[in-house]
Amino acid sequence: MRKKLNFEHTKIACYIAGFTQATVCGFLPLLFVTFNQMYEIPLTLITLLVAVNFIVQFGMDFASLFFVDKVSYRGVVVVAHILISIGLLLLGTLVPVARNTYMVIFIATLLFSAGGGLLEVITSPIMEGCPSKNKAAAMSLLHSMFGFGSVLVIVMTNILLFALGREKWYIIAIVWAVLPALNSVFFSFVPINKIVQSEERTPIFQLFKGKSFLIFLLLMACGGASEIGMSQWASAFAETSLGVSKTLGDILGPCIFALMMALSRIFYSKIATRINLIKYIMLCGCLTVLCYVMTALLPFKFMALLMCGFCGFTVGIMWPGTLSLAAKVYPRGGATMFGVLALAGDLGCTTGPSIVGFVASAFGGELRTGLLTATIFPLLLVVGALLLIRRGKRHPGKYF
Repeated sequence: MRKKLNFEHTKIACYIAGFTQATVCGFLPLLFVTFNQMYEIPLTLITLLVAVNFIVQFGMDFASLFFVDKVSYRGVVVVAHILISIGLLLLGTLVPVARNTYMVIFIATLLFSAGGGLLEVITSPIMEGCPSKNKAAAMSLLHSMFGFGSVLVIVMTNILLFALGREKWYIIAIVWAVLPALNSVFFSFVPINKIVQSEERTPIFQLFKGKSFLIFLLLMACGGASEIGMSQWASAFAETSLGVSKTLGDILGPCIFALMMALSRIFYSKIATRINLIKYIMLCGCLTVLCYVMTALLPFKFMALLMCGFCGFTVGIMWPGTLSLAAKVYPRGGATMFGVLALAGDLGCTTGPSIVGFVASAFGGELRTGLLTATIFPLLLVVGALLLIRRGKRHPGKYF
């Protein structure tokens, strides 16, 4: 079977993995109200699951730095999918019958979060290892799957909850568990190239000596903060600005944001050969600043919401674009380098929405003030892009 499959099939498997990761991040929060009402789980414990999801993914990102280039990429990606599938299956099969409902949910969250953390590290280097005329375009297309997956998970889960009834939520968890199970089998047979052998890989400490690598870390952190700083608060912004329901707020806020982000990555994959990537990232950084400012200051609520959605388009290239540039400048960085970059991105994903929330709370729950403060992140990204452009002029051929 392996002989019949080629690297185009590997790319498809990676796209499905991107969709699967959207399930890990987006499915559980849609059930929080159900868990609270059906099983009388306190909101404080439910909120803890969000922290657990992030901490475990962050922890797996960090742990992978010590083994991911020393073991089989195939083994890592297959195990990641199996962990996600088992976690979702536990959620769907044991929670409805368990005596200690919260403990089962907690364990299930640990499992699929661990799988999600591994996927975040391993999928990008697998894609980078696929022969391609334009790897930056392929990387952008890969990360667009997370946006499309986020939209589909939100929409389909809400539709199924409405059609089946909230008391049958566990059926949806079992349905979502099927995809990673099948993709683990798919990944068992597709060809996979290591982007660099372990003995040829640039050591981590050597990467940190490079000024450009430190700038890439800044771009990843600011890109993650710019993306999640807006997307995590998009639903609340839709509710407070337009006075819509939670369900409609999820669709108007996060769904539009995720869809625009996915479309931006598709758009870049089509024009990648005709533009300079680092300059495009800088342009998108400037537009993101504009989106944050207009979202915060526009007096017309619907227009402010549109700018919130358009921000998804402007931040779309930041994460995959930075990964592609780093892979070009440090071709021997290996999967470990992708893991370090993912850690920086995750740090930004925590810092961005946290600052928005803290500032908003300090100003009496005024979300617009929090968003205005968060413009510091795309501004820093623009500064980082300018620094890389300057380094590119000093080292023609090595950079961009």
